[in-house]
Amino acid sequence: MSAAHVEAGLDRLAAVAGASKVLAPQVARIAARYVEVLRSAADAQHVAAEYVVRYTGSRRPLAAVALTTDTSLLTAAGNDLGFEQIFARQVEALCRPGDLLVLHSTSGRSPNLVAAARAARTRGTPTVAFLGRDGGTLAGEVDEALVVPADDTGQIQLLHLALEHLVVELVESALLGAR
Repeated sequence: MSAAHVEAGLDRLAAVAGASKVLAPQVARIAARYVEVLRSAADAQHVAAEYVVRYTGSRRPLAAVALTTDTSLLTAAGNDLGFEQIFARQVEALCRPGDLLVLHSTSGRSPNLVAAARAARTRGTPTVAFLGRDGGTLAGEVDEALVVPADDTGQIQLLHLALEHLVVELVESALLGAR
C-alpha cells in the first residue's frame, strides 16, 4: 500500500465530510432528542435506585428496575421468530413513547431495521436513523433520517461514527451544563 493510496482515501473521506456539513442543523436536532431522552433515562435510573436501596430512611427494598438491552434476546428472537424480527420484538417489549430508538444503516434497506422502525411507530416511540446512499426504505419510516451523501459503505460508517461523536459532545455539553 502506498502513501498515495492512503492520501486518495483521505481525500475521498474529506469530500464526503465536506458534503455532510449541510447536516449540521439536523445533527443538533438529533442531539437535542438524545438530551431529552437521556435526562429522562437518568431520572428513571436514579428513582429506581431509590426504590431498591432507600430514599430517606431504612426500609425493605421495593422492586424497581431501569430497563436495559439483553443481547441474548438477539439469538432467541433470531431462532424463534426469524432474523427480521430481532429488533422489532425488543422494541415491542421495551420501547415506550418517552424513549428514542436510534437506528444505523448504510443502505436503509435492512428488513430488521425497517421492522423495528415500524414497531416503534406503533408504540409511539420516536425514531432517528443514521443512513447512507439515498436513505432507502428506512428514511421514510423514521421521524428523523440523517443521510450521509455517499455510496461507499466504509465512508458512510466513518461519517456515522464522527456524527455520533458530535452528538455525544452536544449531549454531554447540554447535560453537564444542566447540573
